[in-house]
Amino acid sequence: MLSAVFRICLCVLGGLAVPGVRHVCCIEIITPAEVEGVNGTDVKLKCTFSSTSPVLLQSVTVSWNFRPLVPGPDESVFYFDKEPYPADQGRFKGHVLWSGDILRKDASITLQDVLPTFNGTYICQVRNRPDVHGSNGELALRVVDKVSLSQISMLAIVVGGGIVLILIILSIVVMVKVCRKRRMNRDIEMHIPEEQWKDTTACKSEEAIHLTFMSKKTEGSVDRSGDDEEEDGEEEDHDDGNDD
Repeated sequence: MLSAVFRICLCVLGGLAVPGVRHVCCIEIITPAEVEGVNGTDVKLKCTFSSTSPVLLQSVTVSWNFRPLVPGPDESVFYFDKEPYPADQGRFKGHVLWSGDILRKDASITLQDVLPTFNGTYICQVRNRPDVHGSNGELALRVVDKVSLSQISMLAIVVGGGIVLILIILSIVVMVKVCRKRRMNRDIEMHIPEEQWKDTTACKSEEAIHLTFMSKKTEGSVDRSGDDEEEDGEEEDHDDGNDD
């Protein structure tokens, strides 16, 4: 939410009635209401603007000032006039970096390695000659310590990570078993001899036993009839001998 939006156009309408008076409108500056940064990190202070006059590097000036939480005078943080001029003394020396682009109507800066002493209000002022009227943008910076995870959070992370790891291991084991089973079935099919394949014309096991029994019985009958014929022949020979 942008609470520091300043749109105050002070147009001098007297020029409509009085010749020679020029119309002048104010510049608009937009900043966030509050920015939070962790102690020891970099924080960008965003400030954009719009102007009714052409925006040129030679015509735009930017200044950033700091108002501490405790009563006291404002402190210069940064200044831009054709080139950046960061603070060369005070608490912000070596901590300010230009992050804006004038031609893109961006006047942002970055505070490097922020400290708790940087807590306060930062004021962004932009002027684009002849568009020099208007209010400034203000934002509050709040520097906080690094948030440490509680024991409950750490326990939840450990338990959740363990469950996820177990599920991954189980999935891998199942996939390995399935792949092995498929490979074994494929190998068995490739190595089965042709004579072991099931013959669709073969009879059932009961029928095979019955046929075997009948075959043996038939062979026994044939052998018996042969023996009877031989005995009959011998008897006839014997009878012929007796007649003689």
